[in-house]
Amino acid sequence: MTIGTHKARRGFASMTREKQREIASKGGRAAHEKGTAHEWTKEEARAAGKKGGLNSRGGRGAVSPGVWRREDRRV
Repeated sequence: MTIGTHKARRGFASMTREKQREIASKGGRAAHEKGTAHEWTKEEARAAGKKGGLNSRGGRGAVSPGVWRREDRRV
């Protein structure tokens, strides 16, 4: 690929958000009907949320320099 050219979007990337949601929803319904869908326990959900929160800001709860929080914005 040369500088200044764009790659064509393929697969899900070429679809609208609505079309992506429609297809993903069908997959989720099919998995539940088949009995292979994962259902979270309270403990699993808690652990996943904690893990995600630690990774999102390095576990410090700090916002990276130059990133605005909603409460920092002036109206």
